[in-house]
Parts: sequence; C-alpha cells; structure tokens
Amino acid sequence: MPRALIIVDVQNDFTEGGALATDGGAAAAEAITRHLSEDGDRYDLVVGTRDWHDAANDNGGHFAAPGTEPNFVDTWPVHCVAGTPGAEYHPGLEARHIDVHIVKGIGKPAYSGFEGESEDGATLEELLNDAEIREVDVVGIATDYCVKATALDALRAGFTVTVIPDLTSAVATQTRDLALAEMADAGVRLVSLAELAAE
Repeated sequence: MPRALIIVDVQNDFTEGGALATDGGAAAAEAITRHLSEDGDRYDLVVGTRDWHDAANDNGGHFAAPGTEPNFVDTWPVHCVAGTPGAEYHPGLEARHIDVHIVKGIGKPAYSGFEGESEDGATLEELLNDAEIREVDVVGIATDYCVKATALDALRAGFTVTVIPDLTSAVATQTRDLALAEMADAGVRLVSLAELAAE
C-alpha cells in the first residue's frame, strides 16, 4: 500500500539553541536522516513541513504581544520567521530526501501540516491523495504540538497513521506523554524504529 513519511517542522528554531528549542531536536533531525538513508525505500513520498511566520505581525496572536510573556499554550516567542535561519531545516536533516515542501502559519496560528500548502498551492491532503497514499508515518517536532496535530488530521482525512516516537522531540515530557496517549486513543499507531524494521 502506498506510504508517505511526513517530517514535521525539523527547523533550527525548534532545536537546541533556537528560539523555541526542544531537548533532543538535533538528535531527532539526525535520526530521521539515518532512517531515510537506511530505510527510505519504504516510502513512495517524503513530505517536509515548516512553520513559516510573518515578521511584521503577531500571526493572528500566535506570537506573544511585545512586552508580554508567552504562555506556551497558544502564545509563543517569535520563531520560524520566513526567510530567517531559524525557519530553515536543521542541518542534521538532509533535505535532499524530501520530495515536497509544505509551509504553514503564514499570518495565522497553524500546528498541523494539513493547514499548510506547497509552493504550488497544493494542500498536504491533495498531495497525498494525488500520489494515492493511504498510509503515513509522522515524525519530527514537536511531539506534543505539531506532530500530534498533523497525525490527528491525517487520521481524520482517512489515512492509516503511524507515529515513530524515536524520531520526534517534545516541548516537555509531561505533555509528550499526554500527546502520545491522545494519539493512541484516537487510533494512531505508535511504533518504535525496531518494531518498524521488523514489519
């Protein structure tokens, strides 16, 4: 059955030293590249998503207002501004493996890759359907926000969805665990790399 890998937001601002860093972000980037180098032939399509926010506004309240502290729930520090180094893929993720690039969050909050579009204006769902994809593996950053949102939207769109936690990093351990439980309860498969290799 045709299968895609969706790599969510493996960007400099979400890895160590970035504006909104996750612990293990760089390691996740490198692990995703190894996975694609060793087992990339399992995928008929590889999609990369990126946050791609406007510099001149708060992106629909996504960025905390100047002079206020972000609450790290629905307001955040300035991050992944289009065209800045923070918005680029982390160098540990070899972008040559990616077939299609999706950007999201232009002028508005957006967590799921299904809220973005390619440079040709196609949505993620359209791209997957055009490629006759029925199964998706979801990896990237952050497990507890954009990975979760993308996986749940993929499920709602009718795809069979697997998240590989070994290839993710999270904002916090507690919210990571809650997100994994929420995804599993919804019907997302959670599979380790070892389990995936054994399939």
